[in-house]
Amino acid sequence: MSQSKLRILLIGGGGIGIVTAYALETGGLAEVTAILRSNYAVVEKNGFTIDSVDHGYIQGWRPSHTRNTIPNKEEKIFDYLILTTKNIPDIPPALPDIIAPAVTPSHTSIILIQNGVNIEHPFRERFPTNPIISGVSFTSATEVKPGFIRHDDYDRVRLGPFPHPRNQDPSDSELSAKATTATQTFITAYNPNANINTNNCTIDVQFDIDVPATCWRKLIYNASFNPISAILRMDITRMRVYEHVIDELVKPAMREVVAVAGALGIRVVSRGEDEEGVIGQAIRCDPPEAFFRPSMCQDVEKGNYMEIENIVGEPLREGEKLGVPTPTLRTIYAILKGLQMKVKEQRGFVEPKFNEKSQYAGKSESMA
Repeated sequence: MSQSKLRILLIGGGGIGIVTAYALETGGLAEVTAILRSNYAVVEKNGFTIDSVDHGYIQGWRPSHTRNTIPNKEEKIFDYLILTTKNIPDIPPALPDIIAPAVTPSHTSIILIQNGVNIEHPFRERFPTNPIISGVSFTSATEVKPGFIRHDDYDRVRLGPFPHPRNQDPSDSELSAKATTATQTFITAYNPNANINTNNCTIDVQFDIDVPATCWRKLIYNASFNPISAILRMDITRMRVYEHVIDELVKPAMREVVAVAGALGIRVVSRGEDEEGVIGQAIRCDPPEAFFRPSMCQDVEKGNYMEIENIVGEPLREGEKLGVPTPTLRTIYAILKGLQMKVKEQRGFVEPKFNEKSQYAGKSESMA
């Protein structure tokens, strides 16, 4: 390996992570070490098969290195660590604890390409001297079975430093400048042939001057369609066919997200747009013939944990702090937490037992 190549550790070997790794490796400016879990044995034997709208049909591909354990920084110093895993802070261990062995203080840039808002704060607290980069992916890529990636919507990613320059403390200016440079360097490695359409590849990776607005704008969809689909076990097309689901659940949740963002001073409605137009765009963004089931619905159907805290919990908590009413999000969040507890119980993480402080543990009382 040329020493000029960026040394990148990828944690999250599913659809988004592997499409990212492939772009970085084929760009020639980076060497990726991918941490794989459930698909490790299959990939070690056969490599990945990637059916990609950007890159074509690739068989037997592997990143430079694959592992099923997190390396220690004494083994190798990484310039970047990319997280494309689900972010489930209510299920230990916490992600900052998981990645800590591989993070070199003041050197490794941590890139979070994950759903939700406020995901950066635990990493800033744990790694105060490391550049943190916020990432928002609009790519559609799914591991449909171990080692097989279907990438069926173009690679579109927005990246920017955290904290955003307009929100930073003056004492953070040096670290923010370092994060800005690290973001720009990474974007160059991700798509070194920017503005050159090679083999109809349409990678669109850009520096985002206002990542918080992009995160909250994506949340308009994710905090409404994602959890409501999980609760109802219903695809997006059927929600749009059965209009009451949109009118009574989806739209109110979307309006609450927009209201909370506005109270935070974050602009999710651009100049020349209006709120209902942005909400209408979010409602119609999926092809009606797709009968698409969002990831949270897929998770609950598979009995997996869901990303409820950063997608629904955080906008709800921000609304509470600012006095913004969020009754729809509150109801959605309560139902999701109940569904999450069922999975925790099935996996032996909790038991359905009253504790000594429970207010509902007393003897049964007559309702007569």
